[in-house]
Amino acid sequence: MLTAACVFAILAGLLHVLIFVLESFRWTEPKTMTTFSIPSLQEAEATKEMAYNQGFYNLFLGTMALVGAGLTLCGRHVAGVTLMIAGTASMALAALVLFTGSPDKRGAALKQFAFPAITLLLLLLFAIL
Repeated sequence: MLTAACVFAILAGLLHVLIFVLESFRWTEPKTMTTFSIPSLQEAEATKEMAYNQGFYNLFLGTMALVGAGLTLCGRHVAGVTLMIAGTASMALAALVLFTGSPDKRGAALKQFAFPAITLLLLLLFAIL
């Protein structure tokens, strides 16, 4: 159960690192604009600074989950699980905010929510079983 939680934390972390790259370095590229439903290059340019900053938030969340999974897999369970919970709980809550605040982005919110939520569920099951 703990190993499975680590796998999903790693997937969540990698997804957030990908989001970091898209938001911080590829924001004005056509594929990224399509991914984030940005209608024009003008709007992408106008929001580029905000996206750059937001990308780093995603990097830090992803790093927490990845380091937590790594520590857990190396036997440092207390520190590792703590980091996995902090990272994936923040990811899941951010996805819920996106889901409730931007109805047009609910599909993206569900994708962003899935891996962290599965991680948290597996960690909960590990703790009680």
